[in-house]
Amino acid sequence: MSSAVIRYQTKPESAEENQRLIENVFAELATAAPAGLRYTSFRLADGVTFVHVVNGEGLPELASFEEFQRELGYRLADNVTREEAILIGSYAGAVVTARTQGSS
Repeated sequence: MSSAVIRYQTKPESAEENQRLIENVFAELATAAPAGLRYTSFRLADGVTFVHVVNGEGLPELASFEEFQRELGYRLADNVTREEAILIGSYAGAVVTARTQGSS
């Protein structure tokens, strides 16, 4: 099973759209529920830096992920960094989004 940490910055005017597209991925994940996939996404306090942690396979097959990827280059302010990672441990009880936590 592969794991990766992906980090990038968007242009300030593209950050909200980027978040919306990520939220669409989580909405599709809630219904598709690919077996063995763990996916977490963060928007850092600066408002333009995003970090994704992916463990497993199946994300690229989602229509919403294809939409997210389609014009990613136009939203970026800098290069994407991707590092392979070794999972030490993980806990996930359910899909949690900013909306379910009561913040944005």
